Amino acid sequence: MIRPEKIAAVMGGPAILGRRIRSIGDLEQSISQGLPKRALRLTTERVYPTIGDARRMMYRVVPEATFKRRTRLSPTESERTERLARVIAAAEYAWSDREDARAWLLKPHPELRKQIPLQLAMTELGARQVEELLDRLFYGIPA
Repeated sequence: MIRPEKIAAVMGGPAILGRRIRSIGDLEQSISQGLPKRALRLTTERVYPTIGDARRMMYRVVPEATFKRRTRLSPTESERTERLARVIAAAEYAWSDREDARAWLLKPHPELRKQIPLQLAMTELGARQVEELLDRLFYGIPA
């Protein structure tokens, strides 16, 4: 399991979240209150090589018009943001390199039915599949 501090770091850390995240409880509390929308922006920009690609992913989490008129995400949007950040943090941990993780997250994978891991992670069950594959790759467990 990826430590909550690592997930929070993907979303911008204390400077963006307004507090240090030290536990799952801290993370849950921040999510239930609604994350700052900048957390979503930083999460998508951490992986996507262009601003346009990052924005397209961002607007899959929150429609563009909604994103522009708000300062905070709803709890549901915050959960989606955390899920993406969790998958990104897991990939960075597994690959020990942000660029290698980025490349892996954006390339269709045969063990994920040729789906792109980060796009599959848009749903909770998809994120579980991606995290399970990352665990198997990290620990060298065959499929």
